[in-house]
Amino acid sequence: MEVVITALGPDHTGLADPIIHHLTGRGARIAEIQMYDHDEESLFAMLCRIEFDPTSSTAAGISLAGLQDEMRQIGEKTGLSIRVWSPEGSSPVGGRPDERQRRSQLAIACTYVEHTPRAVLQAVADGVIGADAPVIISNRKKLAPLAQEFGAEFRMIGDGNGGADNAALVDALDEFEIDYLILARYMRVLPADVCWQFAGGRIINLHHGLLPGFPGFRPYHDANNARMLTFGATCHFIIPELDAGNQTINQRTFSVAPGTPIEEIIAEGERENEPKCLVEGVRRVVAQEVQLHFHRVVPRK
Repeated sequence: MEVVITALGPDHTGLADPIIHHLTGRGARIAEIQMYDHDEESLFAMLCRIEFDPTSSTAAGISLAGLQDEMRQIGEKTGLSIRVWSPEGSSPVGGRPDERQRRSQLAIACTYVEHTPRAVLQAVADGVIGADAPVIISNRKKLAPLAQEFGAEFRMIGDGNGGADNAALVDALDEFEIDYLILARYMRVLPADVCWQFAGGRIINLHHGLLPGFPGFRPYHDANNARMLTFGATCHFIIPELDAGNQTINQRTFSVAPGTPIEEIIAEGERENEPKCLVEGVRRVVAQEVQLHFHRVVPRK
């Protein structure tokens, strides 16, 4: 069983030791560990990816729920918010793959553009993405009817001016026991503390341009000003601390004729290219074809 543990809280000495010692004492093998100190905020953040050998007598019978309770107790003593999550579901160590107790749960965050979140919801409904999408989260009310159409809960976390209540976002992810947060043209930047709480490949973003060439908020205009005839979109993992660079899950392009108006380029990108790019990226992650490991996307063995 693979387990991802994240910890976030006020910084002081000795925060990682109780977590690491407990996990290794339970027979865990540490596959990845990252720790950061945010000096300006006096904040400690850690990600630890561990694996349990199903043939080990030490790890036999360990469950996700049991680990969550054990980490909760450590969190109470250290003042850390500790999250325990597994991409393999909640079956115990040594259990069969078909014992996964539930499908992956997706939260779709969006703002104005409808095509992309609609495509993900439709792919879920059609079985293309093997997951459920119980909630749509937005900082605007515009796409509330989309949630109703697909039978999902709509959570408005905006302040009326487009600002987002990130605490409400986290609360919604916890309430619906979300595995993956899908940013489907969600036009707000997630703060580092939210990224850390769901680090390890749990936040998937759609950028409406080809990375790393065209970052920023106006990639269609930037590519057009550079006289490009090929435009694209990038589906990538969101990670704290670093700009997206090597976290690409999927990219998709389309070409236009010289002189095509920028309005037509944007319309084709939003209507056709971006939705297909994101759907395939989410499908790859949910199907466990790829994973994020040390800030790199790698195929799962």
